Amino acid sequence: MTALQIVEPASAAACCTSSGLPVLGAEEAQGKAQLFKALADPNRLRLLSIVKASDGGEACVCDLTEPLDLGQPTVSHHLKILVDAGLLHREKRGTWAYYSLVPGALERTAGVLSEL
Repeated sequence: MTALQIVEPASAAACCTSSGLPVLGAEEAQGKAQLFKALADPNRLRLLSIVKASDGGEACVCDLTEPLDLGQPTVSHHLKILVDAGLLHREKRGTWAYYSLVPGALERTAGVLSEL
């Protein structure tokens, strides 16, 4: 009598090929795709660059509209995408929101492709 083989569902985090090397699972691929989508917009790349270069490593949303020549609602939309992707941290202070890089986020992002 042979043992039953348990097969992971397609939504499992990762599986192995016949070579034994792990492959990206659907859920993990979705998360990484969200990160790359956030980085695929030139305005969002500029926002990351501006925040990183800002004094103290943080920038007020009020200071981010002029350099991009975009309205505040559009800049806020782009910032929300960067926050949701785990690249920026948002801190509300009174009327304004301040943004800073999530520690290690850029380094983790750089390593994503090498993990494939």
